[in-house]
Formats: sequence, structure tokens, C-alpha cells
Amino acid sequence: MSKNDPESTHETRTRILEAAVKVFATKGYHDAKVDDIVGEAQTSKGAFYFYFPSKQDIFIALSDTFADLLESKVSEAMQSENHGLQQMDAALRVSLGLFSQYRGLAKIALVQAVGLGAVFEERRRAINDRLTRLVQTRLEAAVAEGSIAPLKTDLAARAWVGALNEIVIHWIYTGTPALEESLPELRKFLARSIGVPEEKI
Repeated sequence: MSKNDPESTHETRTRILEAAVKVFATKGYHDAKVDDIVGEAQTSKGAFYFYFPSKQDIFIALSDTFADLLESKVSEAMQSENHGLQQMDAALRVSLGLFSQYRGLAKIALVQAVGLGAVFEERRRAINDRLTRLVQTRLEAAVAEGSIAPLKTDLAARAWVGALNEIVIHWIYTGTPALEESLPELRKFLARSIGVPEEKI
């Protein structure tokens, strides 16, 4: 395979990644085989190994892809709003929308990475840490501007991400309730947890 045709190269890599999402989400990491991914992608083993040295490498690439997407979209959504509560709404709406849209990727990053070993656990924790840092930064800004009372922003941010994770993981396993339906109650719960007055929720 030649690296001289970037469009064809990018297209093949994308096809392999999309196939891997389907295979991992259906079969799980341990039962998925490179042959399954190659068959789903309708490509060759040579093409697979050209981009990904192993099954572990493509799994990690998928986790990283989801983390990058989540972080960039949530940051973008929060920057489009000026007030803290509107930023929270935007971040929650975008997060739940992305989890819903990319259920297969979310399953790989949040569920399947658990218990697969140190390398995978590091990736899963990195996603949580990136989201926590985003939330913590916004909570610190809200404290600084006087929107909320002083609090331990690192702990609050970690608790917020944990609540979001639990709702998403339950949905990944059961399909219920639809993530969009969780938004109003989740928003109220998180706002109350940092002392936002009821009239502002």
C-alpha cells in the first residue's frame, strides 16, 4: 500500500476503524479477531497491519478518537455560552448527544476498557480525567464570578463526571432511558449539588 495517495489511505483507515467499532461493540474485545475486522472492512490483513500493529492498537486508537471528539465538542459547546448554567446545559446536551450518536465507541471507551489491563485502564481514566478538567475549569470560573459558593471544584467535577458515566453506562447496557430523557433530571441534580438556588435551576 502506498502512502502517496492520502485520500485513499485516509478512506481505508477510516473504513477499518468503523469496522472495528462494529466488531468490538458486538463481540467484545477478547472475542473479536483481526479477521473479523478485516472482513467487516472488506480490506486485507496487510492493510490492517499497515495502520495498526495489533488488535490492542486499534482498540486504543478508537478510545483516543472518542476522547478527542468528546473533549473538542464539549469545549466548543461551553465556549458558545457566557453564563455558567448555560455552559453546563450545553456541555450535558452535547455529551449525551455524542454518547447517543456514537454508542459503539462509547461502549468501547467506557465499558469494554474496564478490566482489560493497565494500558486500557489508563486510556479509560484519561477520558474521565479530560472531562473532569473541563468541568473543573468551568466550576472554578463560576466560583470566581460569584455564580456559585466556593467549593472543592476538583471533587465536584469528579462527582459530576461519575454521575454522567453511570447514566451513560446504564444506557449502554439497557438502552433505557433514552439519554435525552435523562437530561432534565441530571441537570437539576448537578445544579443542586453545587448549591445553585432553585429559582435559577
